[in-house]
Amino acid sequence: MAGPAKIFLVIGAFFIILGAGILLFSRFKAPYVGRLPGDIFIQKGNFTFYFPLATSILISLVLSLLFYLFSRK
Repeated sequence: MAGPAKIFLVIGAFFIILGAGILLFSRFKAPYVGRLPGDIFIQKGNFTFYFPLATSILISLVLSLLFYLFSRK
């Protein structure tokens, strides 16, 4: 029974670290992140739709490059 308990502890610790990181890094937001050309932003009256397409692609490329570099070792 120790196997599943350890997995849940690791997952819980991951979410705690992730939440703390989001709280800390939300204060230090770069002005261009989330406002790249290609991000979809529609505002009509009291309706707002935002889809960060270009930002998502950029983050995906950076993470793919990092994972590729670290997996080679």
